[in-house]
Amino acid sequence: MKGAFYGLKVTQVSLILISFVCATVVILAWTKTTFLASFIPSQSRIVQLNPEILPDGTDRASSEKVLEGKNSSKEAERNKLARVGSSSTEYTIKGEHSKDLVTGDGAEIPPDVTNAVLEGKRSSKESERDKEAPASLSSTESTIKEEPSKNLATADKKQEIPPSITGSESNKLSEAKNSSKPAERDVVATISSKQGCNYNKGKWVIDDSRPLYSGFGCKQWLSSMWACRLTQRTDFEYEKLRWQPKDCRMEEFTGSKFLKRMQDKTLAFIGDSLGRQQFQSLMCMVTGGEERSDVLDVGKEYGLVKARGSVRPDGWAYRFPSTNTTILYYWSASLCDLEPLNPSNPATDYAMHLDRPPAFLNRFLHKFDVLVLNTGHHWNRGKLNTNRWIMYVGGLPNSNRKIADIAGAKNFTAYSIVRWVNSQLPKYPGLKAFFRSISPRHFFHGDWNTGGTCDNTTPLSGGKEVLQDESSDHLAAGAVNGTTVKLLDITALSELRDEGHISRYSIKATPGVQDCLHWCLPGLPDTWNEILFAQI
Repeated sequence: MKGAFYGLKVTQVSLILISFVCATVVILAWTKTTFLASFIPSQSRIVQLNPEILPDGTDRASSEKVLEGKNSSKEAERNKLARVGSSSTEYTIKGEHSKDLVTGDGAEIPPDVTNAVLEGKRSSKESERDKEAPASLSSTESTIKEEPSKNLATADKKQEIPPSITGSESNKLSEAKNSSKPAERDVVATISSKQGCNYNKGKWVIDDSRPLYSGFGCKQWLSSMWACRLTQRTDFEYEKLRWQPKDCRMEEFTGSKFLKRMQDKTLAFIGDSLGRQQFQSLMCMVTGGEERSDVLDVGKEYGLVKARGSVRPDGWAYRFPSTNTTILYYWSASLCDLEPLNPSNPATDYAMHLDRPPAFLNRFLHKFDVLVLNTGHHWNRGKLNTNRWIMYVGGLPNSNRKIADIAGAKNFTAYSIVRWVNSQLPKYPGLKAFFRSISPRHFFHGDWNTGGTCDNTTPLSGGKEVLQDESSDHLAAGAVNGTTVKLLDITALSELRDEGHISRYSIKATPGVQDCLHWCLPGLPDTWNEILFAQI
């Protein structure tokens, strides 16, 4: 009986095993048979029925994570930009040059100027965020992967390629940097211009291809008192120096390139005699110092004609017909609106409106495509008294003690003029406005009227390199901060060039006061124009 029981169990187990094997064989045959497989629903239909799987086979959860990652990456970049803009706004309030709403020279910035600057910062911050966002998105989609903090060193004296330049662009940049050919250097300038450049930071290098025009020529545009080749000066090493920014190269300047870039456009310099030097320098650079009978004098279009009894007109304007390019200069040493208090009296005093732009600028701004402003050296009590300028604010004689002194008035005016230009830029979206930093003087052992001299003729005896990132002209930098007016920063690089002044030399070789303010031409103002050209 016991054996029968065990026999029955073994039989049942055997039958179960046989049934399992048969079922397995049938199932395998079913899935392998083409005819039977046609009755099985397609994979795509099965996938569509599964809410957790996307049509391309991607898991929905992982796909959402990828999208969330992209969105968070974009959001992080926007937040980073917002933090940069925020810190910039905080600098306006807490920074060195506007601490407690007071400028670097101790002059109070009026609330309306400060508010305008802050509003400009906010609008500038928003526009920068809008501009940066598409760039950030495109860079995320790029197939080129890179480490943001890693710089690629080039073979040209350890200069660096900005982190965002990689691949074929870095190869072009390295090859061009090693070349001395202007056309290949332009490749560097084109690539570098995409990244931006601190043109004030760099060094002076010797370039035997300089100067850009002859100091014996350019008599059509250049005042003889600034043409040092026509004086008794015998050293001209200063003409061979070229400015090299640290992290990029400036595009090689040629007159044809400038005229092509400025076709159907007008460039206006408005400022003091240093602005006039920059204007004359550019005219010589564009023409190569050659006589040009085809260039038209269009001063009458801007009211720039010599008045009866005047030594010269208030400015000059010339047009190149081949490209319809106009270059002009208007003399406004203070960048204030000057109004005669008694127009019928030739010896009348003038209201010097610290809070109004020059009438010329207000009238012709709509005709300009590039505007370069400068002021600085006429802000002294002697100049104001000689010119019979009386400070006005709000249409009335100034009664604010904090801007009654020269430094306070100069600061107030700089902020006011930049604020006004910035307010006009939305009306003229094609206009590029620059506020040029101050050109340094080099009087040693006295001032211009107390025996000061600048006899050094050895280039770069005080150094050849600028390492600082910030501007040496705190007033100009503070005035443009938070606006869309750009700083044309030339102060620090010009500080190194004390040998380039007119000094004691003159056409008649007569002894007298040394000119340690203005520059020999060809000379330093040519570099200012190269930096300007690189930014337009």
